Amino acid sequence: MRFPVATSRFLRPNTIIAVAALGGLLGGCAALDRIANIGEKPKLSTIDNPTAQPGYKPVQMPMPAPQLAAYNPNSLWRNGSRAFFKDQRAHQIGDILTVTVKISDKAGIANETRRSRANKEDSGIDNFFGKSKLPLLNKNLPVKLLQADSTASSDGKGAVTRQEDLQTNVAAVVTQVLPNGNLVIEGKQEVRVNFEMRELIVAGIVRPEDIQSDNTIDSTKIAEARIAYGGRGQITDVQQPRFGQQVMDIILPF
Repeated sequence: MRFPVATSRFLRPNTIIAVAALGGLLGGCAALDRIANIGEKPKLSTIDNPTAQPGYKPVQMPMPAPQLAAYNPNSLWRNGSRAFFKDQRAHQIGDILTVTVKISDKAGIANETRRSRANKEDSGIDNFFGKSKLPLLNKNLPVKLLQADSTASSDGKGAVTRQEDLQTNVAAVVTQVLPNGNLVIEGKQEVRVNFEMRELIVAGIVRPEDIQSDNTIDSTKIAEARIAYGGRGQITDVQQPRFGQQVMDIILPF
């Protein structure tokens, strides 16, 4: 009989050695990079075109059937415009708009389940056709033929508490205009304080109608939103376990 699920978690010695060697190699490269940057501040990344990055793929979404544009002859007002002379909102590739990131989530879940059961079975004979002894054998009747007791109980508790609060602004660039007029945006912000770098990345799809007159949009109105907030530097490096420890946590079966 085979147990593929159970045995797959136990790696062969050669595999363990290879994984450990790979982890040591990666750790050595990272260590050399850290040694080369001792006393140096984290370097700011260069400003690059997001569409020219390796692995970049244009966003493709389901599009409605094309419709003919409606024009208003002899009208000084343009449909969809919020300014008499020019609409200042982002509407084409390369335009910039400000994303107001507001994330305030709070969740609290508590569950408790209790279960108990007690069973008791007794069976015996104290009278056989009016007699207290067995016929022919002349022996006392067994008062207890079977006695069984069982008790089971379980108590389970669970609690989840989560709270996130992030409020900031970041400028994003329109990288693509979809056929239905929606805008694909992407923005990145880096702030270096002493030897710690903070990064904020925002990407997603917005409707031109959701962009306010001051050329800002709330993060809650971004479809397919990708928001990342983190950092790198000396403080973040101390908070991370060593590469060897991470490798051992993966390969050890116990």
